[in-house]
Amino acid sequence: MREEVTAVLEEVRPGLQSHGGDVELVDVSEDDGVVSVRLTGACAGCPMATMTLKNGIEQILKERVAEVTEVVAVD
Repeated sequence: MREEVTAVLEEVRPGLQSHGGDVELVDVSEDDGVVSVRLTGACAGCPMATMTLKNGIEQILKERVAEVTEVVAVD
């Protein structure tokens, strides 16, 4: 599952980088399907970061990796 999540994040990354941000994979819990990521660069502290995380990254991961249940940001 970690490899699948990493591959999807690599596809999402250019869009974030085009706005000066990035995403770093922190953990994948295969027990409950929770993916932990760290938003960096311009994404860190951005008022739109929650929307990017939930409506962008989480939605895409759930569509492409069936085991993903949630994506959470960590500091």
